[in-house]
Amino acid sequence: MSTALRWAVLDTWTLTRRAFAHWARQPAPVLVGLLFPVLMVLMFGYLFGGGMDVPGGGDYREFLMPGMFAMTMVFGIESTFTAVAGDASRGVTDRFRSMPMSRSAVVGGRVLADMLHAAVGLLVLIGCGLAVGWRWHEGPGRAALAVALLLALRLAVLWMGIYLALRAKGPESVAALQILVWPLGFLSNVFVAPRTMPGWLGTIAEWNPLSASAGAGRELFGNPGWAGGSWVADHAVPMAFVWPLVLIAIFAPLSVRRYRGLGR
Repeated sequence: MSTALRWAVLDTWTLTRRAFAHWARQPAPVLVGLLFPVLMVLMFGYLFGGGMDVPGGGDYREFLMPGMFAMTMVFGIESTFTAVAGDASRGVTDRFRSMPMSRSAVVGGRVLADMLHAAVGLLVLIGCGLAVGWRWHEGPGRAALAVALLLALRLAVLWMGIYLALRAKGPESVAALQILVWPLGFLSNVFVAPRTMPGWLGTIAEWNPLSASAGAGRELFGNPGWAGGSWVADHAVPMAFVWPLVLIAIFAPLSVRRYRGLGR
């Protein structure tokens, strides 16, 4: 391993451990982020689930869980945004840029820390799903592929969060981000089938990247309700590959360019 690469890896791990230290000192936001999706599962699964119809029949909680897995990955953008915008507004990012350290480590440390956090959050939600009766029925290989696609979605929205945070004026702008993220989450197939919506609205919901990941999860886990009728719904698994790649291809270069342009 070259010296430059070795220092980049070490610096990235140092900044990853910095994020862990922040979470250890302020565990409340982390716990809320882990437990809020559990609350959503209990609320929709038990309070509203009795009134929900699953396309083709089946248990609503099994229909719900793959969608909740995907939604949790998307909602992780808020924690990424808050952390990056907070560092930028306090001058921490500029301080890192002036230090003798790998420039890639600042972004790399955030990516690694948030992906590890996403993996833990996904494990917590899988445990919640098992507790409420959700199961996967297609074997461990297909289940592992579903998890990989979910984490790919998280990686894509992570780069979106970094870019938007570097463009924002401060962490308080997260309120504006939430106004965009929440409609995106509900305008999907997470809670109901798009075919129950008005035609034009259902089409938008089917082309939502969140719907692709949720639909792919239902197919790979063997849960009810994944089949659609439109092209995009019937090709949920390849679309769950394509959407994250497209988003990363757009927002990763934008994030790097914006980071390099800070302070100019």
